[in-house]
Amino acid sequence: MSPHARWAPLFIVLVTACDQEPPTGTTFLLGKVLASMPAELGGPLRLLTPDEQQRFARGSVVFQTVFTPETGLGPLFNSTACAGCHEEPVVGGTGSADPEEAGEDVEVHATAYRGGVCDELGDKGGPVFQKQVTPALQAALGIASILGFGLLDAVPDTEILAHADPDDRDGDGISGRPNRTADGRIGRFGRKAQVPTLREFVAQAFVMEMGITNPALPTEQTVGGAPLPAGVDPTADPELTQEQLDAAVTFSQLLAPPEPVGNPVIRMGGQQVFSRIGCDGCHVPRLRTGDNPVRVLSHKYVDAYTDLLLHDMGPDLADICLGQATPAEFRTEPLMGLRFKATFLHDGRASSIDEAIRLHAGEAAGARDRFLKLSDRQRATLLGFLGGL
Repeated sequence: MSPHARWAPLFIVLVTACDQEPPTGTTFLLGKVLASMPAELGGPLRLLTPDEQQRFARGSVVFQTVFTPETGLGPLFNSTACAGCHEEPVVGGTGSADPEEAGEDVEVHATAYRGGVCDELGDKGGPVFQKQVTPALQAALGIASILGFGLLDAVPDTEILAHADPDDRDGDGISGRPNRTADGRIGRFGRKAQVPTLREFVAQAFVMEMGITNPALPTEQTVGGAPLPAGVDPTADPELTQEQLDAAVTFSQLLAPPEPVGNPVIRMGGQQVFSRIGCDGCHVPRLRTGDNPVRVLSHKYVDAYTDLLLHDMGPDLADICLGQATPAEFRTEPLMGLRFKATFLHDGRASSIDEAIRLHAGEAAGARDRFLKLSDRQRATLLGFLGGL
């Protein structure tokens, strides 16, 4: 099997948060009302402190900065700015809403899976292989959304592990398990849940997507494992300051999730069908965050429609391994914000939600088969619910 695969790098993770029940009193009730109001799409979470609002604004600037070779871009890169891939329908969202343009955001990732061991091909420049190079390197050589990522980052390990059933003890055919890093931390981000924290996810994206080194990752990607030719990267490493990296992380952390749209009664009916056919066995409707130094992220309910676990999706969808994830295993994709996507599944092979469900296999085969047995009206109700997320 060839290790190469093409895929959309950064998937939409869009969630809805609500406060726990606060104490009574005018001040608390006012805060409760404000927190329950929908946040502006692309804006921050509600009830930020003045300092958090300022840090969010500074991070927004970094996020939208267009880098050039003179300011650190490349020499290997996929985009010139974070917002270059996270632009629709607002900054922080997914890639282009146009299916043809969305295809331009598809990346090349490659690993090798041999004898049960995952080789991420780091000595050859993997697992992300950039499609563009700066003019200097060219001469020398001859899309996911992040809205609501801070809430997923705040979900404690215990909440994730509570949904794991690696041996399928309940016999429902679903055996989710967490991905873990080499040092044992539980992953949350990436289509294989290979990245454990939002800070690491942002730092890796700067290097892998734009070739912008930073204090967390001060080394450039290599060209197929070979050192970069002299003179092709004029900017000293790290190319991003700690302050800029912190600002970008804060912006990503505090981005508010969009609210679902559509008739509430229809949404309720669709969610009932969703649960009845077993989609919620993996796409768990609600998670809860734990203690967090950022008040707006602490003890919130997160309507993410994911368990953040790995599930075997069958051989037809298999592509690469990452961490402990085998080629056929994928993290349950959060569904909030689904309405902003133009293509579906990890590599964009499905052009509609209906098609994506029909391509589910492995642990999702049971829910898929029950979907196929729905009446036309029931199926339309379900798809209407999903299309409003």
